[in-house]
Amino acid sequence: MRLLLIRHGQTPSNLGHFLDTARPGPGLTDLGLRQAAALPRALAGEDIAALYASTLTRTQLTAAPLAAERGVEVRIRDGIRELSAGDLEMRADEDAIRQYLTTVFAWPAGDVARRLPGGEDGAEALARFDAVVAEAAVAEGHGTVALVSHGAAIRVWTAARARNVTVDFAARHSLDNTGVVVVEGSPDSGWTALSWAGTVVPAVTASGEADGGPAGRTVPGPEMEPATDHPTSSS
Repeated sequence: MRLLLIRHGQTPSNLGHFLDTARPGPGLTDLGLRQAAALPRALAGEDIAALYASTLTRTQLTAAPLAAERGVEVRIRDGIRELSAGDLEMRADEDAIRQYLTTVFAWPAGDVARRLPGGEDGAEALARFDAVVAEAAVAEGHGTVALVSHGAAIRVWTAARARNVTVDFAARHSLDNTGVVVVEGSPDSGWTALSWAGTVVPAVTASGEADGGPAGRTVPGPEMEPATDHPTSSS
């Protein structure tokens, strides 16, 4: 099957670079609404059999124009919500963002027991996302399924499950609002990433405007310097 992993449109919290992961979360900015409205045209070539969104408001608003254009129901699932920031919720300082990103990107590297204070660990986060993917695979077989989710959740799950996406690649490459990661495969045979924000994997994606919040940013640190001058993206 083919999965379209779509990040939601821009939110007010993205503009403030807040770690905003709790339910129900904010709606979309005017730009975010325009981004959502542009999705049907952007995905015109995709024969989408089913459409899922998380339990956060921003993904449902992002999915709505696509659902209306295709005449499909939006299936709301908690499993594809954003990775919980726990005690770091609604912080925007560099220390919090660094702690969040380095922790969640430790999960696809194998340290699934690592946990943010007050948040989930990697085993829990990946299992809930896997469950929605497995449900879609059973329901749709070899069809194309769109999942409207969140920046960190998409990047971390792809790094953990796609055989050709390394943790380093996912950590260094941003995913802008309504950016799409396309993967192909199945829960049994595994997954291969076909494209990342319109660029064939493993090519480098273009950087976007630095207004998309922390969860789509590159991961800076002593062992991993930023790959671009303008790290981007959101929760």
